[in-house]
This record gives sequence, structure tokens and C-alpha cells, in this order.
Amino acid sequence: MAQKKVAVVTGANKGIGYAIVRGLCKRFDGIVYLTSRNEVLGRKALIALQSEGLPSNPLYHQLDITKPESIKKFRDHLKKEHGGFDLLINNAAIAFKNNAKESAAVQAEETLFVNYFSVLSTCEILFPILRDGARVVNISSSAGHLSNIPSQKLRDLFQDPALTIPQLSELMQCYIEAAKQGTQIPEWGNSSYVVSKVGLTALTKIQQRLVNDRNIKVNAVHPGWVDTDMSSHQGPLTIDEGAAAPLYLALDAPDSVRGEYVWHNKKIVSWDGTKPQE
Repeated sequence: MAQKKVAVVTGANKGIGYAIVRGLCKRFDGIVYLTSRNEVLGRKALIALQSEGLPSNPLYHQLDITKPESIKKFRDHLKKEHGGFDLLINNAAIAFKNNAKESAAVQAEETLFVNYFSVLSTCEILFPILRDGARVVNISSSAGHLSNIPSQKLRDLFQDPALTIPQLSELMQCYIEAAKQGTQIPEWGNSSYVVSKVGLTALTKIQQRLVNDRNIKVNAVHPGWVDTDMSSHQGPLTIDEGAAAPLYLALDAPDSVRGEYVWHNKKIVSWDGTKPQE
């Protein structure tokens, strides 16, 4: 008897992650895990989705992507219960508000810790139990477009086809150090969120090279400007509209779509070209 397919969504107790779980429960032929850092909020979200009468109900597991021991505990659960899994949607992220009082140095360190380094450690721990043919969707942003980085030299480094993960992580650390010195703006711009999402998009392209032999598809997606806590509810799109492009990559995109940066309209975007209009 064939094993059931298994999908995992991180940071899924609200917002786009919550809507992605809802969409998967409508269409994914298998088991869907809603995960969250806060177990109380995660289980509340689970109950809300279960009350909707969806074709399938999600399961819950606590997962704090900033804590390797939490990721390893979840990995062991997936391995024991399912022998592996088939879909990973890296949605968990943070963003400081425009009027945040924290220093640029603090914002740089905390934003990159969650949005880049913690996603990286999640992938490093979970990728070995992805089944061949799996799909990975990294939730990036329009902020993750390379044109948001002022320095041509940095842009060239980010899109170097030979860039390795250790080199990319070193670039991310260079930004943090520049922010601590207050010298980051001329080369990096003034947004830690931008740097974190450019880093995530670059990571996506490297990851694809590393898993090609396993027929795993890794893509980054800008879900659109969505009405969530992160956007201070300024976005014009609903969370279900924001989930549409991630769900397309998870369920519907041709196998030829791999290592790409995809816009909310489901179109592949040139990462180093002109950024499309929102």
C-alpha cells in the first residue's frame, strides 16, 4: 500500500500560511500539517479550520523554526509516522514595522535570523527526509527582487551561478555587520526585510541546484500585498488570494518550473530584470 503524501506549512496559525493550509485541505491528496511556534494559537487555528467542513482536516504539530531542537523533534515525528514528506512551504517570517523603535542593527540581526538563517536550518534538517519528487515553496516577497539591492557588485554576487550556501550566509552576515556599523545603506539599502528576502530568493536558486538529482522542485514566490498582520492590514489582497500563487507552485506548476522566482499572478519573473508592478 502506497504511503500517503504529507505536506507541511510553517508559521500557519494565521495569515497566508493559514490560507495555504485551507487551500491544501481542499485539494492536496494526503495529510496536511499546520505548524506554528505558539501551540495555543496553532491549535486554535486548527479548530477553526476543522469547523469549516473541508474535504480533509489538517493535523497540528508545534514547530519553532528558530530552534533547531524543535525542527529535529518535528523531523523525527515525520520520519516515524510517515517515513518522510512531500511538500514543504516555508512561510514563517517576521517584519519590523516602518515606525519600529529598534535600531537598524537589532532589526538586521533579528530579521535575518528568522527569515534567512532559521529557514536555512529548517531546510538543512528537513530536506534529507523529503521524498524524491517533492516540492518546496519558499515564501519570498516583492522585496526579494534583486533590484532592491543598490550595489551592482552585491547583485552580481547574489546571482553568481556558482554561489554556495556558506558564501550566501557570509553575505547575510556582512549585511548584519554593516548595519551594526551604520554603513549599510549605500550598498544594501535601508530595509532588513529586503535583504532577508533577497537572501531567501538566492537560497532558493542554490537549493534547486543541490536537489536536482532527486527531482525535487524548489521555488520562491511573491504572494502579493496581502491584508495580514505583517502588512498592518494595508494589503488589498485577501489571505486566500495571497495563497493562490504558493498553492499553484505546490500543486499545479509544471515540473519544469524549478529554481524560479514567481509573482503573485503565477508568472515567472526575471529576478535580475525589471521588477513588475505590484
